[in-house]
Amino acid sequence: MSTLTVEGLSVRYGGVRAAQDVTFTVEPGQSLGIIGANGAGKTSTLKAIMGLAPRQARTIRFGDDDLLRAAPHTLVRRGIGYVPEGRHVFPGLPVEKNLLLGAYCRTWKKTPIDEVYDLFPVLGDMRHRLAGTLSGGQQQMLAVGRALMCRPKVMLLDEPSMGLSPILVAEIATVLKRLNADGLGIVLVEQNAKLTFEVTTTCLVMENGEIAATGTSHDLRHDPQVRRIYLGL
Repeated sequence: MSTLTVEGLSVRYGGVRAAQDVTFTVEPGQSLGIIGANGAGKTSTLKAIMGLAPRQARTIRFGDDDLLRAAPHTLVRRGIGYVPEGRHVFPGLPVEKNLLLGAYCRTWKKTPIDEVYDLFPVLGDMRHRLAGTLSGGQQQMLAVGRALMCRPKVMLLDEPSMGLSPILVAEIATVLKRLNADGLGIVLVEQNAKLTFEVTTTCLVMENGEIAATGTSHDLRHDPQVRRIYLGL
């Protein structure tokens, strides 16, 4: 079972605490949201799981693999996809080469690039264009598509809706729900609580680096305090 297990995760940058005692599990096919304001510790949590931030934890495991002892560049081979905040595409390379770079860990010849083009037809139409000429929304699609090229079992996404129009946010939501329905585990970090509640089944609310609330996305969506703070209602 490819369950992602995080127990007692803390992140500190020098003397500054970014996250403290974060604990959760993501079962195969589960979708987990993490919401909170700027500085709540959401991004630091994802970076720490990927080994990209200074961390301490009792456990970070994926299935039988101990990720606390794993080099960051090996996590993709273990089945973990990562879409960082800010997209980080290669602007001077065509769309198709950006996608193929995401398949570097594959040992067989055929890649799932046609499946990515099926999810995001605009990428297929623009496969020969430089990634730097794409709109922000198209670059976000490219970043998600690149992470899918190694067929991850769970995918960590950091603020995929940032800077996108409502139409593009809805398109990203549709793709994430489709991927989750096909069995992909999802950890979605967002300030956009409406998107998070739509896409995920379980949700954590982070505040000042700690988990302030946890529950089903349905229950949190109707929690009066969460509605007031995150939904403006």
